Amino acid sequence: MKILKTYPTDDGFYMPAEFSEHYGCIMIFPHRRDSWQYGAYAARKAFREVIETISLSEKVIVCARYDDYDSARFMLPDRVQVIEMESDDSWARDVAPTFVTNGDTIRGIDWGFNAWGGLVDGLYFPWDKDNKMARKLCDVLEVDTYDMRDFILEGGSIHTDGEGTLITTEACLLSKGRNPDMSKEEIEDMLKKTLGVKKIIWLKSGIYNDETNEHIDNICAFTSPCNVVLAWTDDENDPQYAMSKSCLDILENSTDAMGRKITVHKLSLPKPVTITEKECEGLDDMNGEPTRTPNERLAASYVNFYISNGHIVCPQFGDENDKKALEILQELFPTRKVVGIYARDILIGGGNIHCITQQIPKFSKE
Repeated sequence: MKILKTYPTDDGFYMPAEFSEHYGCIMIFPHRRDSWQYGAYAARKAFREVIETISLSEKVIVCARYDDYDSARFMLPDRVQVIEMESDDSWARDVAPTFVTNGDTIRGIDWGFNAWGGLVDGLYFPWDKDNKMARKLCDVLEVDTYDMRDFILEGGSIHTDGEGTLITTEACLLSKGRNPDMSKEEIEDMLKKTLGVKKIIWLKSGIYNDETNEHIDNICAFTSPCNVVLAWTDDENDPQYAMSKSCLDILENSTDAMGRKITVHKLSLPKPVTITEKECEGLDDMNGEPTRTPNERLAASYVNFYISNGHIVCPQFGDENDKKALEILQELFPTRKVVGIYARDILIGGGNIHCITQQIPKFSKE
């Protein structure tokens, strides 16, 4: 593996869309007791359902700590590859590489990771194991990696159509805990040089109470060129309404990099999901402070789905809108089977199915 100091666009590489063909998917076996209640037992069962579904149509690589390797290997199907790798938590979307392609081979981008805000508003410390994972994974895959550790970015903060358009949120990328010395224009230039995009659509915000500073992957996602899904509520008294309405206004008045109008498909949110006292009791404290408080609203959204080669893996919350979300996604992805997985035990950790996965684009292995 070579560690490269150039920009991907200098070498003809760009970030493909998630709906393009994959080689596989990276995930991390959950373990952190202040993220995952009651020793992560329930979370591991939910992760296993996600892993089993994705592995039906693409390779899945699961990273497990030394202490958890045997448990992961025992729980997961033989077709899943389990490798020993240390991590601070289990958010593969944000700590695994962002992969770029030239149409034949792939390379990884090794962004800097500081737990969603570093010492300003990060969610845990230290984060050094997570920050080393992208480079290690490129070594496992035997692909070269771009050293972008001086730029803080998480995979959940970007979505691209693979044809030159990227969507993100100002709330996240312009937050003080990431790249405070860079202007919006400088950040935009960095995204263009690293991801090969020509146009960036900046949404103001994401999902209410999303502790990642409102990642794009919880509010809006490309389903095909010119088409996005948007998390939505009709309840004007919900703080989410103004946030989603702002996103809708921007998207409906935007064109993509090729000048095409964006079509927005609304995915109605479940009723507010709040954490219970019993669930909070199952979480370890962090430095003597609780990580969750009873009745805290969690950032539940159907947009946080994963696109595999054969399936759309969508979170479910035991809500009346669960079925409707699956029906809409099935219309938007007619060649894939939409599968709903009850994901409350993932959500308690702070994210959902898209957050715990990172796709590896198709590539030729020499």
